[in-house]
Amino acid sequence: MTPPTPDRPPDHPADHPAGMLPRRFRVVSTRRDTRDTHTLALTPLDGSPLAFAPGQFTMLLAFGVGEVPISISGDPARPELLHHTIRDVGSVSHALATAAPGAVLGVRGPFGTGWEAERGRGGDVVIVAGGIGLAPLRPSILQIAADRGSYGRVLVLYGARNPEEILYAEEQHGWAERHDIDVEVIVDSGAHAWRGRVGLVTELVERATFDAADALGLVCGPEVMMRHSARALVDRGVAPARVRLSMERTMQCGIGLCGHCQLRELFCCLDGPVLGYDRLASLMTVAEL
Repeated sequence: MTPPTPDRPPDHPADHPAGMLPRRFRVVSTRRDTRDTHTLALTPLDGSPLAFAPGQFTMLLAFGVGEVPISISGDPARPELLHHTIRDVGSVSHALATAAPGAVLGVRGPFGTGWEAERGRGGDVVIVAGGIGLAPLRPSILQIAADRGSYGRVLVLYGARNPEEILYAEEQHGWAERHDIDVEVIVDSGAHAWRGRVGLVTELVERATFDAADALGLVCGPEVMMRHSARALVDRGVAPARVRLSMERTMQCGIGLCGHCQLRELFCCLDGPVLGYDRLASLMTVAEL
């Protein structure tokens, strides 16, 4: 049994042999979000919902092809319907992203630590996402929206490469209109028809209005973007321990046995993927770590 860590409770799936056994889930619907990104809705064939904490991931298996770690992007209040937003970038992710309704996939997990957005109750929450990094943050956004009165100002600062690659574009409007969430979007480059901001998501952090004293920052995206965004939040006065990032490494077992996701003394599948910037700051400045 793997000993617990401060970020991992004693009942983590790594403590149970069942963490290695995939459950069978059926694809009930699919949605194309961008040119190369799809969201799948899955239901368990055994009828038992898969409860999860926002920020956790599963090992998603395409039978006969392979298995990859994918963050859960669905609503934690609806565990009977498991959502994964998948970018088609390789053979396994292609098999998963293109799975048709009725297809059966394997699911192990959930694994890892969560965003713990409830730590932001009573204060402002600043959510910073880049590209498909919005998908792992979506469950926390839905969790906050369902308990909106417990939080101060809530900001979603989102950066994409171009307007065509903006994830959950219609849903973002709903977050703003129905849940009083300030959504700001910026793209690296936009055509003449784009009337929004052009630049880096860190620019949104620098100009955003929030009370840093009790703010909670949640950051997910490419590692270089997370490093600069976390630094920008800390520069604004947010405590490093209250800036949480989701680290992406090559995870193969999900339970800390294979070592593929090791980040110096940390295993991203057990100690992470969500970790405080106070623990990551020194590690994120080391090249090729």
